[in-house]
Amino acid sequence: MNHNENLLEVTKLRKYFPIKGVKGPGVQAVQDVSFAIKKGETLGLVGESGCGKTTLGRTVLRLYEPTGGKIVYDGKVLFDNPLNPDGTPVGKAQSVNMLPYRRKMQIIFQDPSASLDPRMTVGEIIGEAIDIHKLAASKKDRDDRIKELLSRVGLNTEHANRYPHEFSGGQQQRVGIARALAVKPEFIVCDEPISALDVSIQSQVVNMLEDMQEEMGLTYLFIAHDLSVVRHISNRIGVMYLGSMVELGESYELNRHPIHPYTQTLLSAVPVPDPQLSRTRKRIVLEGDIPSPMNPPSGCRFHTRCPYATEKCSQVVPEFKEHEPGHWAACHLLDK
Repeated sequence: MNHNENLLEVTKLRKYFPIKGVKGPGVQAVQDVSFAIKKGETLGLVGESGCGKTTLGRTVLRLYEPTGGKIVYDGKVLFDNPLNPDGTPVGKAQSVNMLPYRRKMQIIFQDPSASLDPRMTVGEIIGEAIDIHKLAASKKDRDDRIKELLSRVGLNTEHANRYPHEFSGGQQQRVGIARALAVKPEFIVCDEPISALDVSIQSQVVNMLEDMQEEMGLTYLFIAHDLSVVRHISNRIGVMYLGSMVELGESYELNRHPIHPYTQTLLSAVPVPDPQLSRTRKRIVLEGDIPSPMNPPSGCRFHTRCPYATEKCSQVVPEFKEHEPGHWAACHLLDK
């Protein structure tokens, strides 16, 4: 597996949700996010609830149509709509028919029970994508493939005739994973695939995702709240705040030496299993509430809660750039 080639490149991606009867861009869920994922690696994505992680994942797959920016998958431009500094499009958006790419790019949804059709059996749910992409030569071929997928995710082959409500949350998530694998994808957005599950099941699902990545050469965008899980599974980690990427770096490096004030705060909140160490550790507590994505602050979006903010932070948007090899951040304090 060549780790040097980028499978996915995202540049200045934006996603706004207009609100009826309200002037302006609406909810600015994703704002000028740029990153790349190499073939065969896992990029973890963390940040507090409502920071735009899921929206980013869905926009990359074009389940949500992007407002602006550029998405390149395996050298092919899926979407390109450059924007002027004021946010208006330069010209007409360039995009491709996504059907052939749906095979290559899949998603595992956060809530397994909500993402499975209650009126379809598990066999029909997994078989649907096989039918759409015409991946089975015969009915026997299709049935064999469904059975193989079920056993791959740790379910029995007779589970194919059952309905989603007959399964536990962990089993439902396994069905969701089998469905994502049905089309033999290369890239999977794992949208908090374990947050709705019991802790004992979480590790099983994470280990299964790692095994499958090894066997099938998959590339993941792994979205989660749990920093310890992200640290365990990811090669690199990106940190989001209020729709913007504030830091991106190699997993170990980012955990040992976070350089953005928000990442430092986030990591200080992770519980440590050592009581003595826990007592001596300094926890950074942020003041104030998260601003609304409908009306985000000017300049750096974090400046309203940052303990180190200066006047410049409130006026100028910090550039997201490389401060150390492979370690990116958007913060004026680092420019000194």
